[in-house]
Amino acid sequence: MHESAAFAVRADSHRPTSSKPTAVHLITLGCARNEVDSEELAAQLDSGGFRLVADPAEADAVMVNTCGFIEAAKKDSIDTLLAASDLKHSGQAKAVVAVGCLAERYGRELADSLPEADAVLGFDDYADVAGRLRTILSGERHPAHRPRDRRSLLPLAPAARAAAAHTVTIPGHQPVPVNGVGPASGPPLFRRRLDGGPSAPLKIASGCDRRCTFCAIPSFRGAYVSRPPVEIVAEAAWLVEQGVREVFLVSENSSSYGKDLGDIRLLERLLTELAELDGLSWIRVSYLQPAEMRPSLIEVMASTPKVVPYFDLSFQHAAPRVLRRMRRFGGAESFLGLITSIRALVPTAGIRSNVICGFPGETEADLEVLREFLGEAELDAIGVFGYSAEEGTEACRLDGQLSAEEIEARRTGVADLAEELISQRAAARIGERVEVLIEEAGDEITGRAAHQGPEVDGTVRLITDDRLGRGDLVDAVVCSSEGVDLVASAVVDRQQVLAGQQEFRSP
Repeated sequence: MHESAAFAVRADSHRPTSSKPTAVHLITLGCARNEVDSEELAAQLDSGGFRLVADPAEADAVMVNTCGFIEAAKKDSIDTLLAASDLKHSGQAKAVVAVGCLAERYGRELADSLPEADAVLGFDDYADVAGRLRTILSGERHPAHRPRDRRSLLPLAPAARAAAAHTVTIPGHQPVPVNGVGPASGPPLFRRRLDGGPSAPLKIASGCDRRCTFCAIPSFRGAYVSRPPVEIVAEAAWLVEQGVREVFLVSENSSSYGKDLGDIRLLERLLTELAELDGLSWIRVSYLQPAEMRPSLIEVMASTPKVVPYFDLSFQHAAPRVLRRMRRFGGAESFLGLITSIRALVPTAGIRSNVICGFPGETEADLEVLREFLGEAELDAIGVFGYSAEEGTEACRLDGQLSAEEIEARRTGVADLAEELISQRAAARIGERVEVLIEEAGDEITGRAAHQGPEVDGTVRLITDDRLGRGDLVDAVVCSSEGVDLVASAVVDRQQVLAGQQEFRSP
């Protein structure tokens, strides 16, 4: 995903009195977690006297919130930084600044190899990002940090982290007011919405304690830290005040939520508390580990009002031998059993996953296991990635490394199969009753059904004579499909939807 996330704000009276505050254009790359971080950065800049603008040509500085997950994402981040540097020649921009995961992961190495960027800021710079930017715009060279394993910044024991978390800068973990305490304009998370849509990501935790051999994220995002439920609920209430109808709970691993707070079932209680918020219509959970999907969590996700039956399960592969080399659990049989248990409760549940092709040592037989699994799973969305050898990961040292050409060939083959399978799954929903959250209401009205996650899982084009606006919820019946996307006709009488079934649930 490559998204420009910028907005215009008015300087308050306590800010510098210049008639035209310094303008900043903020670009967000990567995942929904980065979107939350960008909104935190935007509010820090706003409160620091900067004016954020949507047009990069009007900016005095361009800040790029980078992604450092896999090779393709790193290339996208570098290309975006290079494109932004061109504005120093064609526009009024005086500085290009890199922040985010790529900047944190590589620090000085990125600064040395990319002189087009005027500064590379790590997570520790976020607390005073406005001050850092003023220094950079004044002509001073801000020294890039030396990367370190951020897992070492907090205690090894999860239960000991809560007391120490305030000593470490963790993007998206600023304190949030509860019980009316704090600024009237919003939480002191220093978050400002950059997208006026009806859905918003909400960070519930950061970091990861898993040791998947292909993944470098824990080294630069740090150990797993859950946010207290009271802060999450307070922020969700604030988002509702900003017009949000759906909160999308994000983290590196949502099924581990609460383990460092002494309660592995805390996510179940959090969902129940969020469901009590007036004005909130949908609650969606992302980034679930199959090995951590306990029956009680499935039950709560399947039965709690407002929690949409959507399961974002990170399978990564289906061949047990490959999964063990990845330091992951399960296999095709157990994964299919998990899917069956979900659909026994909610037959229409949306289930999505990501898989990796070309992992070191993957054989043709392993690949066939993956293909057969995908054919049986009937997933609604499948992300297919080629293995990326990431520096510092254990997988780089495994035997059986495949060539880039072979990895891409395998990825392409599975991606083609996945596209066909999810199209078939969408077609199977013809005749199904759905509730649609409207996201665009112009000449064409489009939105998403409960089984579709934001941006990546397809959309619904709604046929209706009603005048609708963004954020409206509409009952509809699916009448056709276009690949993964659906076309649905609005139902006038809501009783037609409720007759014989609960909302979202049961056959």
